[in-house]
Amino acid sequence: MAKRTGKRGVKAGKRAAYRQAVPETLKQQRAFVDSVTRLADSLCLSEGLELVHVEYQREPGGLTLRLYLDNPGGVTLDDCADISRQMDDLLDVHTPDAPPYRLEVSSPGRDRPVGKLNDFMRFTGHRINIRMAAAVNGRKNFSGVLDGVVDEMIRIRLDNETVSLSFKGITRARLVNCNGEH
Repeated sequence: MAKRTGKRGVKAGKRAAYRQAVPETLKQQRAFVDSVTRLADSLCLSEGLELVHVEYQREPGGLTLRLYLDNPGGVTLDDCADISRQMDDLLDVHTPDAPPYRLEVSSPGRDRPVGKLNDFMRFTGHRINIRMAAAVNGRKNFSGVLDGVVDEMIRIRLDNETVSLSFKGITRARLVNCNGEH
């Protein structure tokens, strides 16, 4: 029994240390994403493209940094390749301490990510899935019709009610089967 107790104590200690380290890691990840967003937004504007969203997450193959681009006429493979090459160089210069990651550049597709406040206004009337960092009315996941923005609160119509969600509390938002530009 003594060995088992000792192991539990070690595991609990590791979990506590992990919990303390995670906020710092998340803070660093957010800072990295903010830095990448600033660089990519400027680059995309200069190339006549819109930066839709930046994702940085752990996947089975390791860390992935994903940029979504859009253009009223559509995004071509050449657009993605051009931005990828330029971003690779910019990131080497401006983020030399970043851990190894895989850079992916693509169009947003049918389930377009929504990350900017203006996009929530722009796509009012579209079906959307939203994930919150903290529970709102006992839940974190919402699926419904985007009903606009009021004072940085995203309004979403569910089956029989309208819910207001804090823009800053959203961890992930995607349009559902979005066809075309609005």
